[in-house]
Amino acid sequence: MAKRDYYDVLGVAKNATEDDIKKAYRKLAMKHHPDRNQGDGAKKSEEQFKEVKEAYEMLSDAQKRAAYDQYGHAGVDPNAGGFRPGGPGAEGFGGFAEAFGDIFGDIFGGQGGGGPRRGGGQQVYRGSDLSYAMEITLEEAAHGKETQIRIPSYEECVTCHGSGAKPGTSAKTCPSCSGSGTVTMRQGFFSIQQTCPHCHGSGRIIPEPCSACHGQGKVKKNKTLEVKIPAGINEGMRIRSAGNGEPGTNGGPAGDLYIEIRIKQHEIFERDGDDLHCTVPVGLTTAALGSTIEVPTLGGKAEIDLPEGTQHGKTFRLRGKGIKGVRSSYPGDLYCHVSVETPVKLTEHQKKLMRELDESLAKSPDKHSPNAKSWTNRVKDLFK
Repeated sequence: MAKRDYYDVLGVAKNATEDDIKKAYRKLAMKHHPDRNQGDGAKKSEEQFKEVKEAYEMLSDAQKRAAYDQYGHAGVDPNAGGFRPGGPGAEGFGGFAEAFGDIFGDIFGGQGGGGPRRGGGQQVYRGSDLSYAMEITLEEAAHGKETQIRIPSYEECVTCHGSGAKPGTSAKTCPSCSGSGTVTMRQGFFSIQQTCPHCHGSGRIIPEPCSACHGQGKVKKNKTLEVKIPAGINEGMRIRSAGNGEPGTNGGPAGDLYIEIRIKQHEIFERDGDDLHCTVPVGLTTAALGSTIEVPTLGGKAEIDLPEGTQHGKTFRLRGKGIKGVRSSYPGDLYCHVSVETPVKLTEHQKKLMRELDESLAKSPDKHSPNAKSWTNRVKDLFK
């Protein structure tokens, strides 16, 4: 199937400015992003999202756009005969990573990006993302909280003032790449650019590194961050703190910090999505005679009316006493599972009373123990 014209994909004219292309891309990418399109149309949205990304990748890069305007799809296809040094096959996926970062920055609020970018003749790299595991209680997960965490960070080295060179010396232009950060490898008719192996894309080398930072120009420190945990967050969910990951290279943007939530085991409740479950121990007499009992909830106490003859395993549902999830419009329910307790360590007098009660109940077994009779009959049928 032939590819559509990139300008038609983005819905812009061929003389569109860079801003026009970016605006069109952001609008379409947010519309077709897979996270926003679930269900039957998810596959189609994913294909449209990929098509929009590809169009933006080509048209946002001046060199690729010029090749496309002159040769069409063949001018930017590395598998086509029109492939030339400097096309997308030679430069890799930097343009895609930049576009991908732009749209995610808009959706989640913060700097995105990733991969190398050009800047000042040097390779500019986005910093790596970091992960931080945070353990919270079920109550904190239900109601939300604000807290602080300490994470490793980097600050400019005070000894070399960020240059990475020993005081009194300076960095030199890399002789291998002449400061560009890239070298060109020629193979027959092809010319491929790659990161300079000597300066690692920085465009410079440091003959005498700073002893304090070992030539990095930065030193590791710890910093404190304010973290707001939203009410209803669940196990395994992540909170993104934009720009608090590892710093970028050569002025590139910092990565992001992802705070992954772990919920401590609760003494009473078990969580199942937005619902809560708990086991309520009930005495034999209370279950037999019926009563009103108190049960705990995350918001205080509630009451359950136990009818006469409540059986072990009976479940009572309290609507709206669960947790309101971060994506829910109303809270879940609380399920209370009755556990009838058999008396233990009885005195002789108590045992006598229990035997008298048992003898009294045995006179009308069908009336007082209907489940036992039904089970006995099933057993008899089994061994006939």
